[in-house]
Amino acid sequence: TTIAGPLIPRLIDEVPALVVLAATARGTTEIRDAAELRVKESDRIAALTRELAKMGVRLDERPDGLAVPGGQRFRAARVVSGGDHRMAMALAVAGLVADGETVVEDTACVHTSFPTFVDTLNALAAGPAITVEA
Repeated sequence: TTIAGPLIPRLIDEVPALVVLAATARGTTEIRDAAELRVKESDRIAALTRELAKMGVRLDERPDGLAVPGGQRFRAARVVSGGDHRMAMALAVAGLVADGETVVEDTACVHTSFPTFVDTLNALAAGPAITVEA
């Protein structure tokens, strides 16, 4: 699957969560034309690559996006949002499929775009506990 071109501006803020989902899907997902991710609240391409690697997930970083091999297993880890609300939410979602407890550091930033995110996630979670820290 390739996500590129005119789709990117319409879902640029959802790319971090899409990357988490793509890592669990079948096949490889290519995200292209998304260099804007490097100049958001953080360099989200580099941050996703770094933080998901802590969870045992391999991403192939590109200048304007990522290649995401599917079928990967997430392991529990302590990960850092870097104060980026989209990263905090994506990493918390990654924690839902991890093999144990995942701690996401610096999550107060989610109030920027989704003030009830933590409550919503906890209500939906059906699996290992997710610890969310401010």
